[in-house]
Amino acid sequence: MAQVLDGINAELGTWLMAQPMFFVATAPLSADQHVNCSPKGLVGTFTVIDEHHIAYLDLTGSGIETIAHLQENGRIVVMFMAIDGKPRIVRLHGQGHVVLPHDPDFASLVTRFDHHEGTRSVIVVDVERVSDSCGYAVPKLTLVQERKILDLDAAKRGPEGLAQFRAEYNETSIDGIPGLAMTKD
Repeated sequence: MAQVLDGINAELGTWLMAQPMFFVATAPLSADQHVNCSPKGLVGTFTVIDEHHIAYLDLTGSGIETIAHLQENGRIVVMFMAIDGKPRIVRLHGQGHVVLPHDPDFASLVTRFDHHEGTRSVIVVDVERVSDSCGYAVPKLTLVQERKILDLDAAKRGPEGLAQFRAEYNETSIDGIPGLAMTKD
């Protein structure tokens, strides 16, 4: 049975931290632009800060939709689903903001996560609604292994190559909404 919770309690926080992947969905303000849903993974890239705040490590990729949408309007939902054990889906709705390496809070936030060469930012979500539902239609899956390709690619590119990649692929969203372009020093 679906239920809305008061916040992220210790049991739920432990469950969230144990999940090998989650999904992040954001949308621009304009109805004729694209909604985005991104899968996230890698152990050590998600944390529960407290009952109403979560954060995840944003790694360099070929898109910048989440950052662009959050900078435009802040709306975000993060969804987790059980891949084994008891079926469960948890959605965390809230307002997200982007913390970049030059921001004052970045140094303290990034210590909450495992180190990744391709770290682009930390996404922090002020959680306004926590809902827990059954997940009865979600198949039971088996995690074979994590993919380390993103980390290997970031290490191969190095800091200068990552900066060049971000300049080429992360300045605007697919709809032309500013991504990293509006956040440069």
